[in-house]
Amino acid sequence: MTLRILATGGTFDKYYDEIAGKLSFSESHLPAVIQRARLTVPVELEICMLMDSLDMDDSHRQTILHACQQSAEQAIVIIHGTDTMRETAEVLGAANLGKTIVFTGAMIPYDIANSDAFFNLGFACAAAQLLPAGVHVAMNGKIFPWNDVQKNRSAGVFVNK
Repeated sequence: MTLRILATGGTFDKYYDEIAGKLSFSESHLPAVIQRARLTVPVELEICMLMDSLDMDDSHRQTILHACQQSAEQAIVIIHGTDTMRETAEVLGAANLGKTIVFTGAMIPYDIANSDAFFNLGFACAAAQLLPAGVHVAMNGKIFPWNDVQKNRSAGVFVNK
């Protein structure tokens, strides 16, 4: 089994820009993260976009859907911003692609201390290999179906609807 990882941006892939004093995008952390994780399953990494999910619109979601449709792999992990992860998961869930698609992200960027990014990626990679076909969200040790998940912004976690 080969695993496809699609990068779309989100907090996971943000860098802290010391000069501007804000989080922004440069290059994806994922090549280094995948190497550090020492995954033994073959991985195909595809950078779809690097953007904050709050800036995504329907055309971006269609790009992600198209990437999943074109993927030869049956197990796909999508790194996505947590603010609109559910909305993109709905688009893919409604498409009923017959593949196992697992969304994950991070509340703290990968390159900042105490980030949840590394754990979430490993967790999502395992989930994508074990879950049945469908669209799922895997965050902080818990798996949710695409149609029963929401972000609890005040607690900073995902919960069932």
